[in-house]
Amino acid sequence: MPETKGLATFQILEKLKLTDGKKLKRAAIIMFSKEPMRFYPNIQVKIGRFGKDASDLKFHEVVEGNLVQMLHEVQIQLNYKFLTRPVAFEGFQRIEKDQYPIQALREMLLNALVHRTYMGATIQMREFDDKLSIWNEGGLPFGLSLEDLKSDLNSRPRNPIIANACYFAGYIDTWGRGTLKIINSCKEAGLPEPEIKEMKGGVEVTVFISEVTESGLADGLVENETGGQTGGVISSVIGGAIGGAINVLTDRQKEVLGLIISNNRITYKEIVEKLSINESAVADHIKALKDKGVIKRSGKTSGQWLILIDIK
Repeated sequence: MPETKGLATFQILEKLKLTDGKKLKRAAIIMFSKEPMRFYPNIQVKIGRFGKDASDLKFHEVVEGNLVQMLHEVQIQLNYKFLTRPVAFEGFQRIEKDQYPIQALREMLLNALVHRTYMGATIQMREFDDKLSIWNEGGLPFGLSLEDLKSDLNSRPRNPIIANACYFAGYIDTWGRGTLKIINSCKEAGLPEPEIKEMKGGVEVTVFISEVTESGLADGLVENETGGQTGGVISSVIGGAIGGAINVLTDRQKEVLGLIISNNRITYKEIVEKLSINESAVADHIKALKDKGVIKRSGKTSGQWLILIDIK
């Protein structure tokens, strides 16, 4: 922040260029107002937990308040109600890993809050079994393409006064590196490249836990033997894959494996219902997958399935 020692609140706002004479600018209301919804009814972030698609809403929360409040409250909601933290054990030490890179989620939220159209629709965040997306109204600036977001570019904020205040607060660096940080943090975590697209009058950024092929198998991402699993989707990579193991599976065994990858706590009964086959057939396929060194069971009734090969 600029030097603020001994300054009154209004003087600090002047330093942040959030005033016009003796009046507050709209950006001051968005940044710090106690009741910003009196002026901007859609200054909210809606967070929804979905199943396989957008028609399968499980539960949702709505976070409202000024920009600073929403930035912190959304992260709290995600941590305590939405994201599943995979747990691994190294010796006797419990290790908690993040389902998505913290830096990626933070930059996605900041981009939406700083660059949204505040007279437009509410920011919408959707979490699915294998991905999380955030959408804000407002397209890309003229002359800027989606491909440009994957490289170095000059910062062109939609709301420059808000961006300036967020810079002084230490939230952003004003060098247009937000999308690069999202892409690079996912790459460093071994996750697929995020998807950025323009849709429905706005921009949506999506991060993925794993890539899923047409056959329903996670592509190249596997479970390690410590149980580092997130929400039933494979999240970590092990070396020394069993070469060609996936190719010796029957089509039905691949279907069973695909269900286990999408939900590592799936039961025999649930597999029976999804594939419409009898339980003894499911037991035979599970045994074959175990015998071929593809999966193993960790725990009993409340346990989970572990994937032991690199899936190609």
